[in-house]
Parts: sequence; structure tokens; C-alpha cells
Amino acid sequence: MSNESATIVQKLWNFCNVLRDDGVSYGDYVEQLTYLLFLKLANEQTKPPFNKPSTIPGDLDWESLLNESGAELEAQYVKILRELSSAQGLLGVIFRKSQNRIQTPANLQRLIHLINAENWSGMTADIKGTIYEGLLQKNAEDTKSGAGQYFTPRPLIKAMVTVMPPEPMKTICDPACGTGGFFLAAHDYISENYGSTLTREQKEFLRFNTFAGTDIVDNVVRLCVMNLYLHGIGGIESPITTDDSLSRDTGERYDMVLTNPPFGNRSSITIATDGSGRNNASLTYERDDFWATTSNKQFNFLQHIKTILKADGRAAVVLPDNVLFERGAGETIRRHLLKQFDVHTLLRLPTGIFYAQGVKANVLFFSKRPAREEPWTQRLWIYDLRTNKRFTLKTNPLQDTDLQDFITAYNPENREARVETERFRAFSYDELIEREHVNLDIFWLKTDELEDAADLPTPDVLVTEITENLETALAQFQSIQTELDNHE
Repeated sequence: MSNESATIVQKLWNFCNVLRDDGVSYGDYVEQLTYLLFLKLANEQTKPPFNKPSTIPGDLDWESLLNESGAELEAQYVKILRELSSAQGLLGVIFRKSQNRIQTPANLQRLIHLINAENWSGMTADIKGTIYEGLLQKNAEDTKSGAGQYFTPRPLIKAMVTVMPPEPMKTICDPACGTGGFFLAAHDYISENYGSTLTREQKEFLRFNTFAGTDIVDNVVRLCVMNLYLHGIGGIESPITTDDSLSRDTGERYDMVLTNPPFGNRSSITIATDGSGRNNASLTYERDDFWATTSNKQFNFLQHIKTILKADGRAAVVLPDNVLFERGAGETIRRHLLKQFDVHTLLRLPTGIFYAQGVKANVLFFSKRPAREEPWTQRLWIYDLRTNKRFTLKTNPLQDTDLQDFITAYNPENREARVETERFRAFSYDELIEREHVNLDIFWLKTDELEDAADLPTPDVLVTEITENLETALAQFQSIQTELDNHE
């Protein structure tokens, strides 16, 4: 982040600390900033040198806020939010279900003046986007708000995009898009690697047609759309929709899927094959295109992703450990995936890199292939970035350099020329399919022994590791329970 961006982020975030005394949470603050920043940008676009027609009615625009104070300001702001929430296109997505969370008019006026002091349109998309990303990251760091579950570590996203190199005129989907991190990284990759050679058609496709995303949470969709908008992605129509991705197959197919689906044991609703929904205890999705019916959300996302890929489409998906070993439906899904898709790489992620506590996760890389009798997976290469690796969010966060060896070993230019290393090993299809329940939870490195008390991790790291181990054990017990229930 540049000094200019960091200064603005700090200025905006310092004011958030003032608003907290007024009962405004971090998430609410970023939400209100989104509304006001959009109004300010729309107003700037009507001025020289842009001179564009306003997309917002005159009685609901930015200047209508500058002319008010006190109760009148609050009333005008509420009116703007209420009326724009029913607008069409991008405007409607930004202001969908919007409400005023700033209860003190004086604080609202101060925030308006804070935003008004900057010339946002005069900044490059990189600077505007970096400022907003900085705010989203600060929001994610507030563990009480739960916003961290929508924020995948940026070094991990960058590494995933690097080894999956996106190309111009290819579509990219994230069915659980969060705040849009994968889209921004893919956009940056294409811009940096093809920028000087992109044709006008390719540039327009990159901006308006490359990305498609879905999230089930209205406010998260709002943050994602604004994040993309500030980075120069999208137009009058939103590339992101509020929906439950798992509810149905829309028929859309994509060249690439990059995603980190939400972790959790249960889906929120049962969806029958006729499209009707009902709340009950089973909490499953019943879809004809799925290999197995299960209440496990991660397995359902995995099955949804295999459906929405085009022929020869590619996917990189962050998944928790239980997807590798859970029995029953899990075993069925792993068998089908290994046979019908080229499941070529598994990155075992270290602990301590996600804002949600106790997460043991992996990235699974696979490609879609046409139907045939022989299995498509020849060898699954597993890179162990977990054993003897210790990271924390504050004192030792994951960095780009920590993933460089994985990128080198992955060898995106020629996967056939890979070589085994201490942390990178290949397992044949026959080896995998013969493992009990097709368990892919594979390790081979030995854990370093701690020599003395001085080498012990800090108490917070120890507590986190104990919690992670207990949650892993619980997931295994739940898997066994599910298998027993299915045999009753």
C-alpha cells in the first residue's frame, strides 16, 4: 500500500473509532462508507473533465447531503438510502436493503466532510481499490464481527492465480465470492501479463464479461461490487448477484472457478429437485447433477463447481480437511472426482493464516475432462506447507515469499515436468483409490521435536493448535455418525 493510500485508510479508520462510541460496528462503518463513497464518485463523474450524465436523481445525490445538517441531514440520508434501494442494476445492488447506522447527525456530517475532502476520481483505480481493500482487511481483523470468514489471505489468492494463469477472453466464476479477492487478483494478473497487447475487445471483455460471482449475504455482495467498481471492473450492471449458489444449476458454464467456499458443517435449507425449499432437520440439497446428497456444505460446493465448469475448465478451491477424509457421501464424491476429472494438485495449507480460528484447509486443483471409461487422474501431487510451519495473523503472517517454493514446484508452464521434493510428492491413481475410504488426508514429513521449553510456541498458538486438533477430531466423529445414520 502506498503512503497516500495508507494515510487515507488510517484517516477513515480513525474516525471509525469515534463512531464506535456511537454504537457503530466495524462492519456497519464500512457499509456506510460504501454508500457515501459511491454517491461522491457518482457526483465527481458529472464534473469536468468527465461531464457524464448523472446516474442518480438530483434530489438524491451527493450535493443534497452537503447542503443539510442536523435532523434534516439525517432525514435526507435516510431518504436517499430508501429510494435508491429499489433502483435497477449496479445502483440497486449497492443500496440493496440499505439503512442508516449512524445515529448522531453530527457524526454523519463529519464523515461526509471527510469523504468530500478527497478527489476520488482523480486517484487511479489502483489507489482507490487499495484504500477500499485496506478497509476491508481492517474489518476482517475484527474477529468479533465475523467478517474474516469472507477474507481469504491475499498471498494465498495471489499464489492460486499465479499457478492457474487466467487468460484474456476467458470467464472466471466465484460462487462464494466474499469481497472479491480472487477477481481482483485475476484482473491484476491479466492486466500485468497481457496489458500492452490487449485489444480493445479484450479490454472490454476483461472489464464487463470476465467475472461472475455470487454470495448469499447482501452486505458482502455490496462490499464485493464496490470493491470491483473502485478497481474499474463492471459497468451499469453488476457482475455479482445475491443468491444461494447451491440451490440450483443455472446452466451457466465458466472457463475457470477460483473460490474459498464458507466453512461449516451444515447447509441452511433443503432444496428439492423441483426447486422448492423447505426448512427441516435434514438440511440437504437434492440436485440431479450431484453425485451424492449430503448436508456437508463443502461437498455440495465441490459438486456445484464440477457442474459449472466448461469442458476443459479449471478449478482451484479452498477446502477444509474433512473433505479429504469424511466417509459416506465424501468417499463417493472423491471416487467420482478422481475418475471423471484430472485432480492433479493438493496444497496442504498451514494453520494460523485465516481469521476464523481452528481452520485446517487445503487448496484442491482439478480440470474437467470429457467422459471416458479410464480415470482421468493419473497422479495427485501433494505439497505439504503445513508440517513444521507456524504462522499467526499478527506476529508471523503468511507472505508471498512463503508460497514461492510451491509455485516453483507446481510448475504452471509444464506440469508434466514436475519433480518430487521434500515437501512435494506424487501419488498414483491406483494408490489413492486403494486407500481406505479413498482418504486423501496424506502426510509424510515428520514433525520436529521440541527440544526444550524455550522452543515452545506462545500460549495463544498452543491454545489455537489444541482447538484445531479437537475440531478435527469432532469432524471425524461427525463423519462416523453420519455414516451410521445412513445405515439405520
